[in-house]
Amino acid sequence: MSRPAALGIGFALGALLLAQAASAHHAVVAKFDDTKALRFDGIVTSVDWRNPHVHVFVNVTNAAGVQNWAVELESTVLLVKSGWSHDTLRPGDAVTVDGIVARDGTRQVWGRDVLESATQRKVLYVTDTAPQAPLSPRPTPRWPDGKPRLGAVDGTGGYWAYPTSTVLAQAGANVAMDADGVLAKLADAPRVAPFQPWALGLYEHRQSRHLADDPGYLNCKAPGAVRQFQSPYGVQFVEDHERNRIFVLLGSGNRNYRIIYLDGRDQQGQVQGDDDNPLYYGRAVGRWEGDTLVVETTGFNEDFWFTNGGLPHTDRMSLVERFSRPTEDSLRYEVTVDDPGAYTKPWSSGWELRWVGGEELPVYFCQDNRS
Repeated sequence: MSRPAALGIGFALGALLLAQAASAHHAVVAKFDDTKALRFDGIVTSVDWRNPHVHVFVNVTNAAGVQNWAVELESTVLLVKSGWSHDTLRPGDAVTVDGIVARDGTRQVWGRDVLESATQRKVLYVTDTAPQAPLSPRPTPRWPDGKPRLGAVDGTGGYWAYPTSTVLAQAGANVAMDADGVLAKLADAPRVAPFQPWALGLYEHRQSRHLADDPGYLNCKAPGAVRQFQSPYGVQFVEDHERNRIFVLLGSGNRNYRIIYLDGRDQQGQVQGDDDNPLYYGRAVGRWEGDTLVVETTGFNEDFWFTNGGLPHTDRMSLVERFSRPTEDSLRYEVTVDDPGAYTKPWSSGWELRWVGGEELPVYFCQDNRS
């Protein structure tokens, strides 16, 4: 594969309006109408503490009698990291809920605020933040041959998370969108990337439906390509230095992984997929350019969204990803997208991830869609 035409890769982070941590399973507005708020008091009947989203069921008494409402919240992973547990609320507890209602008219709300009625203490909200960087940057860990280590030093554990951007747009786009990739103004869609006309139409359609067609939401499709580096659950590099390969493990995506080969092999693979080409992650071959790992990947299918926000792609897409670790605690990720089936020219973007040392990837499974 020829390397895509080099483009200046910039960090357009200030151009993106990131209102909240990206949802683990679906854009909140795909299921709930953020223009229709609802507040109610009720009694907890049960708590469903499981991924992809926790649900608290509440009996609400009104003119229609007693109705049971489902209050949807974030994943167990993010709630536990924020200090909550499965018994923070229990059946019989009185609560006040502020939320937004389900678009389909069912008795479901997204719980923006859940308060214990007696104390008005706010509970079951996400406060998880990135680890603080050391005042003095720690040097990049290296292998004996001098190459940077992208993973943990043996036995210490750790992974990369807390991306500074959870959306993808071409450098310099200056387009406002939320952390799930929903545009603030649909009219800004043409500026996000250099679309082919059909791809722009599809992108606008997905945006107009608030990303409700996301196959990750509907069918638990894997977060392949760029999307794996936008997840709140992070990625882990397991480096098989002797065999010249790197396993990239995903904190989301039902414990999926991709393999980056550094042994100089050709970029081949069966169209229907094989061990080296798992379709959602493509066939990746890499090489070191100084302290930067350059990875070229092809062989993607079209059965998933390659980024948050619903940007289209075809099976002609190839990616050039660049990974560099300027300090022990920071990873710079840069990507150039080259898909002549969907875009008029290659385009680029990038962001950084934070090192979470001494920990393993969280356990997250997309196991019940509750659509």
